[in-house]
Amino acid sequence: MPQIRPITDLRNTNDISELCHTKKEPVFITKNGYGDLVIMSIETYEQIVENVGIDEAIMEAEAEYKQEGKLIDAKEALSSLRRKYFE
Repeated sequence: MPQIRPITDLRNTNDISELCHTKKEPVFITKNGYGDLVIMSIETYEQIVENVGIDEAIMEAEAEYKQEGKLIDAKEALSSLRRKYFE
């Protein structure tokens, strides 16, 4: 369940920091009853950025497949990469 806190809770930075680290999810901050900010730990942010990168790579691969209609065997692709970068 998402954590939603009023902006006045930001006065106690230690509590907000602890909440971000223990819940491992963004904390939504409201101002006058409306969404205003999102706060999260660095670890949560890095995980979100990593997931976005993976999602973008998958979408790029799917678009390439739709365009070319060609698939490469995983063993063949890994062998090619090993030869290219490790030999």
